[in-house]
Amino acid sequence: MCGITGWASFHGDARTQAPVIEAMTGALTPRGPDAGGVWLGERAAIGHRRLAVIDLAGGAQPMTDRPRDPTVVLTYSGEVYNHHELRAELRGRGHAFHTRSDTEVALRAYAEWGENVAEHLEGMFAFAVWDERARRLVLVRDRLGVKPLYWARVDGGLAFASEPKALFAHPQIRPRVDTDGLREAYSLLFNTGPTVWSGVREVEPGGLLVLDRDGIRERRYWQLDAAPHTDDREATVERIRELVGTAARNQLEADVPLCSLLSGGLDSTVLTALLADELREREGPDARIRSYAVDYSDQAAQFTGDVLRTGHDTPYATEAGAFIGTDHSVVVLDPRALLDPEHRKAVVVARDAPIGVGDMDTSLYLLFGKIRRHSTVALSGEAADEVFGGYPWFHNPKALAADTFPWLLVTGDEAAMPLNPELDLRIGEFRDDTYRAALAAVPHLDGETPAEHRQREMQHLSLTRWLRQLLHRKDRLSMAQGLEVRVPYCDHRLVEYAFATPWALKSFDGREKSLLRATGSGLAPESVLYRPKNHYPATHHPDYNRGLQNMARDALATAQVRALADETRVKPCLDTPPDHLEWGHRLRLERVVDLALWLDHYQPELAL
Repeated sequence: MCGITGWASFHGDARTQAPVIEAMTGALTPRGPDAGGVWLGERAAIGHRRLAVIDLAGGAQPMTDRPRDPTVVLTYSGEVYNHHELRAELRGRGHAFHTRSDTEVALRAYAEWGENVAEHLEGMFAFAVWDERARRLVLVRDRLGVKPLYWARVDGGLAFASEPKALFAHPQIRPRVDTDGLREAYSLLFNTGPTVWSGVREVEPGGLLVLDRDGIRERRYWQLDAAPHTDDREATVERIRELVGTAARNQLEADVPLCSLLSGGLDSTVLTALLADELREREGPDARIRSYAVDYSDQAAQFTGDVLRTGHDTPYATEAGAFIGTDHSVVVLDPRALLDPEHRKAVVVARDAPIGVGDMDTSLYLLFGKIRRHSTVALSGEAADEVFGGYPWFHNPKALAADTFPWLLVTGDEAAMPLNPELDLRIGEFRDDTYRAALAAVPHLDGETPAEHRQREMQHLSLTRWLRQLLHRKDRLSMAQGLEVRVPYCDHRLVEYAFATPWALKSFDGREKSLLRATGSGLAPESVLYRPKNHYPATHHPDYNRGLQNMARDALATAQVRALADETRVKPCLDTPPDHLEWGHRLRLERVVDLALWLDHYQPELAL
């Protein structure tokens, strides 16, 4: 895992801009604390920060196809899980290799297949190739969008980076926010392409962008499709077991310490069990994988259920760790530590955005910091709910019947923090228009029943929108601590197969995630297999609520915050007794605090 940045331009000479590419690269140091490098050519400048994971001695970047007069220059972030197979194939095609790194496999694969390179890669990745022969820049992002990749126009070309903060180190790109950006940030629709920052865009998941003298063109090399499913239940469970197992095995490779995130839910427990079995197969029966869970010092005594949480995670995680045989640790956080302004600021800066989930972001950031003391790579259960139908909206008749994005019914339309009505953002209309466009993009099969048709819409919305913000959160907060997080449930072959599977099979036992539960039989305790869905834990301590209210009051004392937030909707949350503050209202205060921190750090131009 790493941070990438650079630009290509057909105006001027990039070789005179060394301080600029060095500043852009330096902005990504947390993503790559182990090493950094830059390459300068006449038409392109390429930067890289490295988190060394595979081939620690041989994977330095930017990487070129030859040491003198290179024709191809690569800056790469992520992991290609089929790099061994590709290396053998490319050797058979006449390519010579000088390292064991998957980076060189991506480089030689581009030399062989050009713009079609991504179709041969399996994994999570974002990379840029400068092709000296063709005077062409190619940006590529993995199929599900696990790894981020942003770009913005500059004179005669474009600049790119793993995070917007690196783009802002370029003199032609300034942090600017307009009404379109506020709509993107606060509508909770999770579009990919436009961002909160004016002029800054994302490369689409499963997409690539090409810049040459003819201009900029974008295309998708992968997207979800509706395919006939002919397997019966037994064959489907067996195929799911094979796909999940293969993804887990492929992602266990690393030359650095590795661990698993074990929350005590079905998703992480099944994954951890498969990883533990594979590690014992490779290293012997006494091998034990490290596993980690997060908790709060008050959780056992203070826990109260809410719209997202039904129980305390730690007992289940501990039981799962003992059942599997992991070296399990619980990172216990003091709820009051989550109020530390430096921690809060670090999270906002990591995200480059004012929209997060408050204490759940801060605790995840602190958890990753604790894990990084012992491990460089962690494996996580992200995407299982989207792949297997785990969220309430897959099963709630009200959500299925609603003419809007289903998560808005769970969190509440205004949970994002109501914005000043004088801004006239017309977010309701924006949501309606975006929802219609999102449904139009869903692929269907002829002859689908209305119920099957609707469930395919729900899964497509979940995989192409809701999942993106979860992956964004996990990437930014982990990489801010120099930790690589892998997500095996995002394996595109698993996603494709599950998307094609009829809903009746996904829910054959009358519950959520039927196929994953069947796959996990014997791998997890019964208590975990049949435990209801539980979201990432939040603190329930009144002292946290009280401190948050005080921070929000201070934030509202700032003129820019008052100009953006609807005080009439926020102030009642400040007057609620701390032990009666509802989760949705608390989230409103969290975002007021984050907005103030974001404005203070970035000092954006507000073009409203």
